[in-house]
Amino acid sequence: MVLHYIYDPFCGWCYAAAPLARVARQVLAVKTHGGGMMAGRNRQTVTPQLRDYVMPHDRRIAQLTGQPFGDAYFNGLLLDEGAVFDSAPPIAAVLAADSLGGRGLDLLGRLQTAHYVEGRRIAEIAVLVELAGTIGLDTAAFAAALETTQGDVTLAHIQETRCLMAEVGASGFPGFALENEGRFSVLDISGYLGRPDAWRALLEDSIGVA
Repeated sequence: MVLHYIYDPFCGWCYAAAPLARVARQVLAVKTHGGGMMAGRNRQTVTPQLRDYVMPHDRRIAQLTGQPFGDAYFNGLLLDEGAVFDSAPPIAAVLAADSLGGRGLDLLGRLQTAHYVEGRRIAEIAVLVELAGTIGLDTAAFAAALETTQGDVTLAHIQETRCLMAEVGASGFPGFALENEGRFSVLDISGYLGRPDAWRALLEDSIGVA
């Protein structure tokens, strides 16, 4: 069985689900699929309107899950009108990390912390390379891999993710779909946010772990 994790690097609710993704990998194989919520024409420069839109969601996520949000994010990045939220570069980075020993999910978690706690610009290549180094990836090898995953490779990946979402009936981000012998079932995580132990039990039951 494989758990397919449909995410976006700039999706706050994906950050809310990050502990569930970490726990899931302890139970079964997890495959990540970047959805490109803010890629292409949907990428956004930070504005007061964007800040006003995301902050209530972020406050709710912190309250519901205990996930930390840093002052460098709320009063740094979200006030930085030179910053751009573009999903494509960090998705390319996750693909690059996956090509280097399957480290994509590890890097995604690091990028989420960098964004929501440290207020870093995770759409910038230099930042992505630096952050890859902090999880133990060789930065030169990562930079080379990132060069190959940017552009058309990332766009194709996003399109494949959108097709998967349509196939399994996932309406947004995050999405978790369990694949068993080619059949998919979407798992509703709404009751498990902030409850990783209960989520682990659900997955173990789903795959028949005694």
